[in-house]
Amino acid sequence: MRKITLLGLLILVASSLAAQKMSKNKKAVIASVEKHKAELIKISDSIWALAETAFQESQSSEVLADYAEKNGLTVTRGVADIPTAFTATYGSGKPVISILGEFDALPGISQKVSPVKEPLKVGAAGHGCGHNMFGTSSLGAAIAIKELMEAGKLKGTIKFLGTPAEEKFFAKVWMVKAGLWDDVDVNLSWHPGARIEADVQTGLSLIDFIVEFYGQTAHASADPWNGRSASDALELYTTGINYYREHILPSSRIHYHIQDGGQVVNVVPDYAKLWVRVRDPKRSKMLPTYERVKAMAEGAAIMANVDYKISLVSGIYETLVNRSGGEIMQKNLELLGPITYTEEETAFGKAIQKATEKEEVGMDSKIHPLKETAENPGGGSTDVGDVSWNVPNINLGVTVAPKDTPWHSWAVVACGGMSIGHKGMVYASKALGMTAVDLFENTKLIDKVTEEFIMRKGDEVYKPMIDGPPPIGGN
Repeated sequence: MRKITLLGLLILVASSLAAQKMSKNKKAVIASVEKHKAELIKISDSIWALAETAFQESQSSEVLADYAEKNGLTVTRGVADIPTAFTATYGSGKPVISILGEFDALPGISQKVSPVKEPLKVGAAGHGCGHNMFGTSSLGAAIAIKELMEAGKLKGTIKFLGTPAEEKFFAKVWMVKAGLWDDVDVNLSWHPGARIEADVQTGLSLIDFIVEFYGQTAHASADPWNGRSASDALELYTTGINYYREHILPSSRIHYHIQDGGQVVNVVPDYAKLWVRVRDPKRSKMLPTYERVKAMAEGAAIMANVDYKISLVSGIYETLVNRSGGEIMQKNLELLGPITYTEEETAFGKAIQKATEKEEVGMDSKIHPLKETAENPGGGSTDVGDVSWNVPNINLGVTVAPKDTPWHSWAVVACGGMSIGHKGMVYASKALGMTAVDLFENTKLIDKVTEEFIMRKGDEVYKPMIDGPPPIGGN
């Protein structure tokens, strides 16, 4: 017979009391997610194993789109001129509530379901941000709402958006430009994390660009005076960036990745290339730093007597917070209560923490209070930000890995392929679906969320930071 601790008993009692307060439609959402649970886990694990990176997620996208079609949603594939992007809709008329679903992986962090670092395939990609769970969970919520509409319990339109390439090229910027949220009243999103919270923290705006230098080859020893070194320009440029760091705002960040610094030691290189990224919590403060860093490329080219070229990849806005939406989500988290873990899951989590040199405390399963901290927005960026500047956005974070787990790492990959991740995924699906029920049932909530959206946006005119079509097949 299973032992029940005092804490476990209290959780069961609280869950029972919360269930009594739930509406029939919210109970139906939970029942739907539970009904589809085994298939949702299978889909998540399939995407986890595929681990396809930005704009290459053809099989992952197909798995999700096929399941949406199987469950009666109308699917449109290849939206916004992106082969792996799609929409899945059901219903008609207002309100229109959309739910985001991501499914791309990160390169180089392949990992087995193991609490120690152990690649599944050395050098391969892995879901170190939990997007295998993200898209799957969101689709589960959309299907639950579709079933309620089909039964005549809700009216309006549910719209699931399969959004690829969040980790690198930020496909949502092109999807926003294509008008895929133009008819939407409120957007719902979530992200795998290490705590359960109605997320009302903003993120960082950023801009990505490529700098290329073009010189003249020569023999590095016999006649280097005949060469003009592109790698000299690259080194001068990165030196300039590193000196400049002292003089940017404390909130700003500059990163770069050298992609080509020359091929062999005995040739003065005529080509060099690096990928540069600038961030700040406010787009308005990020842009002047971006302009300065671009100007420094010209200075480096002049000093090395080479030519240069700057190419914009894409840029994204900081997330526009919506506290009114967060309050709606928070109430549903409190209805659901915390996630409970088995002894085996807790042991796995602690082993992850030991392997990553963190305090061995296991998972953070409690519901955190609603908290917006403007002065500490966090270090991450997401193209959900661009969605949030075009339509009110309600965001959620759910535990899928142990407390303090390094993100974008093998540790998250390990948890995302087993029951710790599965539990968070199922939980998020229920919370998203329940929040959608609130919005469909009470349009005054939509009005309140929209009023805050308009107030926070102010006079800012959204301008997508892209130049040209999505870089399908880019590197």
